[in-house]
Amino acid sequence: MDLLEYQAKALFREIGIPVLPSQCMDHPRDLKQLDIPYPVVLKSQVPKGGRGRAGGIRTVENTIDAIATARAIFNLSILGKYPKVLLAEAHYDAEKEFYLAVILDYALKRPVLLGSCQGGIHVEGVMAQMQRVVVEEDFSPFYARRLAFKMGLQGHLIESVSDIVQKMYQLLIQKDLDLVEINPLGVSASGEVMALDGKIAVNDHALGRQSELANLSSSLTHTPQPADQPTDLQWTDSEGNIGILCNSPCLAAATLDLVYKAKGKPASCLIVDGYASWDVPSAASPIQQLQNALQQLTDTQNIQVVLVNILSNAAASEAVAEVIANYLLSKSGNIPNVSEVERGERPTTGNSRSRDSRNYRRRHLTPKSVSKTELPHLVIRLANGKLDITQDRLAALPVHWIGNLDQAVAQAISLAR
Repeated sequence: MDLLEYQAKALFREIGIPVLPSQCMDHPRDLKQLDIPYPVVLKSQVPKGGRGRAGGIRTVENTIDAIATARAIFNLSILGKYPKVLLAEAHYDAEKEFYLAVILDYALKRPVLLGSCQGGIHVEGVMAQMQRVVVEEDFSPFYARRLAFKMGLQGHLIESVSDIVQKMYQLLIQKDLDLVEINPLGVSASGEVMALDGKIAVNDHALGRQSELANLSSSLTHTPQPADQPTDLQWTDSEGNIGILCNSPCLAAATLDLVYKAKGKPASCLIVDGYASWDVPSAASPIQQLQNALQQLTDTQNIQVVLVNILSNAAASEAVAEVIANYLLSKSGNIPNVSEVERGERPTTGNSRSRDSRNYRRRHLTPKSVSKTELPHLVIRLANGKLDITQDRLAALPVHWIGNLDQAVAQAISLAR
């Protein structure tokens, strides 16, 4: 169960994480009794990412503008969800923005601390700077400080940020949570830190122990998702012909936004586990999710192109590419096997990009005959990792590897047309 932002911030306030003055409202007329001085930020309260890009977060300067904007936001669908509540919050001038999260990694069976020196809606920048600390033993302030150092923080920010991370960890344990996220954590010119947005994922199986959180579930619609199934953004269009696959809600929202702006027609969008999970290539859950997501998208009759946009580190990107390759080769019925004779012929040069090595891979690792009509085109955007061997394995299939997201979106739309 994902809490709404105002519910997450109520828990932040209880544990001592700084949040801005705010008021909830269920009708635009409630703004006439607003106790917060303008300018004010109005926020749609839906359990979805990408609210800012979709127009669900806006700054207003006076009551008249606030009422008109609130009416628009109440009638704005964000990934298929309309808000029942709006949050009016004081405006905050942030000089810097960070990303912080504490997540329960089921593959490691340990909590993991995540932090990036870049926060906000630009997911690529956040992921590129992501740092990770696994809580191996009983928690101590050492883990939080280690994350702050890995993020490159200095001076008083080390203490301020590590203190917030400690409180996030306490909240995760006390409330039986799966995820506590602050994005962004704003830092003012004076060095004050403030949780400007928050996300909390509650463990459904723990609701029996957490009566306070169980009472919140009545205001949220939630269907537990099997661990091996990708999450559906509920953004389906029978007339669309592009399937999208990402590893975070924010990344999915950004990708959808780019596709629509370029006049593409998404059919559906699926999300597989991101953050810490893909940092463990042997983890079964995200691998099975990725396989199931690929099957769901490639088996959908009207989808002509599948756009894969997954951001993670180099090792995880290589693991993703391997899963995709194995699935596609299995789907096409052409799983290449290397015989003992061929193994003896394998080049011994240390340069994997040499001409002999690449010719060898094309001879022995590329399927000789594949029915391309059975598969839609796949446009794969993985920003990290050494992918040459995997690319060669799939050379006979309709697979396109593009590192730049804008170019990947353009290629997907071109192929769909």
